Amino acid sequence: MRVLFASSEVFPLIKTGGLADVSAALPVALAAAGMDMRILMPGYPDALAQAGELRELGNLGDPLGVGHESTLVEGRLPGSDVPVLMIACPALYDRPDGPYHDGAGQDYADNAVRFGLLSRVAAQCAMDGCPDGWRPDVLHANDWQTGLAPAYLHAWNAKDAAATLFTIHNIAYQGRFPKEAVPQLGFPWEMFVIDGFEYYGTLSFLKAGLFYSDTLSTVSRRYAKEIQTAPFGGGLEGVLANRAADLTGIVNGADYEVWNPANDGYLPHRYGPKTVETGKAANKAALQAEMGLTVDPDAPLVIIVSRLNDIKGMDLVLGVLPALLRLGGQLAVVGTGDKSLEAGFLAASRHNPGQVAVSIGYFESQAHRLLAAGDILLMPSRYEPCGLTQLYALRYGTVPVVHATGGLADTVVDTTYDTLVNRTATGFVFEHANVGALQWSIERAVSLYRNKRDWRRVQTNGLARDFGWGRSAEQYIALYRTLAPPVADQNA
Repeated sequence: MRVLFASSEVFPLIKTGGLADVSAALPVALAAAGMDMRILMPGYPDALAQAGELRELGNLGDPLGVGHESTLVEGRLPGSDVPVLMIACPALYDRPDGPYHDGAGQDYADNAVRFGLLSRVAAQCAMDGCPDGWRPDVLHANDWQTGLAPAYLHAWNAKDAAATLFTIHNIAYQGRFPKEAVPQLGFPWEMFVIDGFEYYGTLSFLKAGLFYSDTLSTVSRRYAKEIQTAPFGGGLEGVLANRAADLTGIVNGADYEVWNPANDGYLPHRYGPKTVETGKAANKAALQAEMGLTVDPDAPLVIIVSRLNDIKGMDLVLGVLPALLRLGGQLAVVGTGDKSLEAGFLAASRHNPGQVAVSIGYFESQAHRLLAAGDILLMPSRYEPCGLTQLYALRYGTVPVVHATGGLADTVVDTTYDTLVNRTATGFVFEHANVGALQWSIERAVSLYRNKRDWRRVQTNGLARDFGWGRSAEQYIALYRTLAPPVADQNA
């Protein structure tokens, strides 16, 4: 089966969040399972530079009338044999800052055209095939940046095109643009209606994907249910409830080629399941020294690797920080986000030297070192479609404390008397996103940390959990086969 996987970011070519990790690891796992995979993405300069020897597949012209022609080039996803198709158009994709917004955090004014072109090229390949003749059986689009692809197929009445699957990674980001974008992107006004991609007078890329795709998926079972209700649905809960029969929740996987303490090149001390105790102790001492924390093997080291905003519950962390410090804990943070929260964490580090250390920004190597060194990971997100950091933490022997939402609830088992006895406990889960509930879970975690026998049991349970992409890939393949028959049947 041939699958075109369309995404706006793919690790390590470009990354702003978890979408990039998924867009690399899932296609590789699908290819390993026998799928004929290609990834489609914008031709950002860094991506073009990292994708190996490039082959031009064909000229795409200027389908949106932006005054600049585009070409489709093919490279390879680093570390794999998976082809990556990139739309080379420097006028649209060569930007000095991030892929979506400038250094001041403002969205690029032409984002509708930039990602409209990505969607259009995906649809063109799904309908007519790529310029070299390869044609997918399934177009797998991801998040709002590719949401117009199934809408184009509808507008073109492309009955023989590839089947479409649209995956929602985070419904909070919807890609809404003024209605003037409708003719600019080549759509008829007949589609700018409630039963279409119109959303309160704007064109919504995300709604287009939800409305026009053959089937839908999202990144955890619980999130699939949550987004059919307010407030999790972001105003689109009605659309999703109407398509409930077409919506599947598949938990994301962890790329254990990248996130594995046994072969992690970012760590000063590598370790495996049998050496987790000594390995983590050595990494903990090294990180404490690196970040200016008191080198104390007995202090429970609590870590955060996250965007710093209210959605991630970082305001709750600041609220419980005095209690954590009274318990003798240390806090190490790496992340970036809202300036007020950044300032709050930095102030806490100044007022509590040796106990709180903060690194503003996202540094891949430092994220790995925190996970190897930490005793406890905090993820108190108010909502979390899936989350990947808690999966990485389990593999590194770091016990997660999470809010019971989305993929966090699907992947972490709360530590109770029963789950300790039956060896299923992997972390601490709290039901209500408030300071009191988070503080109680931290107190439970720190108390268990003092009981080394039970603590090792929870660590061991987490280490034994397999969230590799192979399991998720099998579920996606089953979903693809509901959309398109096996190749043997097509040729019958």
